[in-house]
Amino acid sequence: MTTATTTKRDSEGRFTKSATNHGNLGVIAGAATAGAAIGMLAMLGRKAAVQAPSALAGDWAEALAAEHKAVLKIFDALEATETRNTTKRAILLAQLKHALAKHDVEEGNVIYPALREAGRKDEADKLTKEHGYIKQYLYELENMPKDSEAFAGKVRKFRADIEEHMTEEETTLFPALRAQLSEEKNKALTATMNKEGFKVA
Repeated sequence: MTTATTTKRDSEGRFTKSATNHGNLGVIAGAATAGAAIGMLAMLGRKAAVQAPSALAGDWAEALAAEHKAVLKIFDALEATETRNTTKRAILLAQLKHALAKHDVEEGNVIYPALREAGRKDEADKLTKEHGYIKQYLYELENMPKDSEAFAGKVRKFRADIEEHMTEEETTLFPALRAQLSEEKNKALTATMNKEGFKVA
């Protein structure tokens, strides 16, 4: 503990010295700094864990396909719920929104521009438009009573549309783009996409 001496005038004008203990302030400041560091490490750890499946997939097309599978697993869980499972539906919907938001950033900020750059503007524009419909589905589900029969129907329709979108990407557009690009360009695309994904993981 540290102490400091302070000089003050008393009521009669005389100088007096008093000791002030600053030890507690140092402890509090140290604890706050340590807490902030732990919080930052926890956040980075969570981000790394969320991004790990994509980063470890190999290349950008494999990473996006892995993310598609993860999204479909959330749909499986949502479709298995009943009208009384309102809390579970809300939690799964939040997970779906987060997974799709990350995926949207990766594709919208990296892959679709690469498609345009490779002369596939119409395909990129179509995929971008479909992402708009995905956001519309999420908005409608978010604002729909979780115990309504309409909720389950909307989830089924959403899944059918998004699976069609994913299938086109995985079987046609992404393989064609990957084949069109050099190995170096594909590696650069993978690195850029993972960087974008980490920002929102």
